[in-house]
Amino acid sequence: MMSSRVLDNDGRTIDEIREHYEIEKALADRLRHASAEERATLYSEVYDELFQRVKHHPLVSGKEQDGRARRVASTIPFLRKFLKPDSTFLEIGPGDCALTFGVAPMVQQAYAVDVSEEIMTIAGCPENCELVISDGSDIPIKRNSVDVAYSKDLFEHLHPEDAALHLKNVIEVLAPGGVYICRTPNALSGPHDVSQFFDDDEPTGLHLKEYTTTELARVFKEAGFTKVIPYVWLKGKLIKLPLWPVVAAESVASCLPRPLCKVVTSRLPLKRVLGRVIAIK
Repeated sequence: MMSSRVLDNDGRTIDEIREHYEIEKALADRLRHASAEERATLYSEVYDELFQRVKHHPLVSGKEQDGRARRVASTIPFLRKFLKPDSTFLEIGPGDCALTFGVAPMVQQAYAVDVSEEIMTIAGCPENCELVISDGSDIPIKRNSVDVAYSKDLFEHLHPEDAALHLKNVIEVLAPGGVYICRTPNALSGPHDVSQFFDDDEPTGLHLKEYTTTELARVFKEAGFTKVIPYVWLKGKLIKLPLWPVVAAESVASCLPRPLCKVVTSRLPLKRVLGRVIAIK
């Protein structure tokens, strides 16, 4: 539980964080208990309602803008390793679309796919960039057309029953040999959504499931990806890792007492490795 003196790192008050938590938890419960048919429209409804009701949400208020700009600036050199001038790039769950807009001048075509019209109402879209609304798992763009798909802080927002369908849809839009780069908070150091301030073990907000890298590799391979490669991005260098040492590290960490497990997995060197994979079609 939060101390009464604690403020969120984006400058919000405790009362604002608690309001955000209570609204998000109620919305998350709607998604968790919804049928597959209901979720086809509910993702968009839930996120639009969240951004309408929580005006101090960092993605709405702009308080995260400086940090977001720094993260975009650090991500673009990484993505250059995979992109060519004739590439088609897809970002899934782009938030304010700053990264997609930054990548657009480097590629032939860019797409940003999200579930919320509230957050996708953004000015300044480049001519070769298209904003697309999804139902949560569908990716309504041309099949076999995408060279590089990327998501950060997206996979954990999917209902566990929708994860496999999402991945199969990613595979369908990827060109032969295309890659899906996925970054998601690691379950061993979570929760990572707003419930981190109130709940110790499992996320109860809109992180419907947080994954270990071991779990990611399993669901990606079951969906049809031929390879799943953990990676480290260190000082401008991309280092691809064998899967087995990461699986072994998670196995050892998961045997530790929960508080110690969270500390170990949230610090270097594991922090740089866990929850980051490159999946190849």
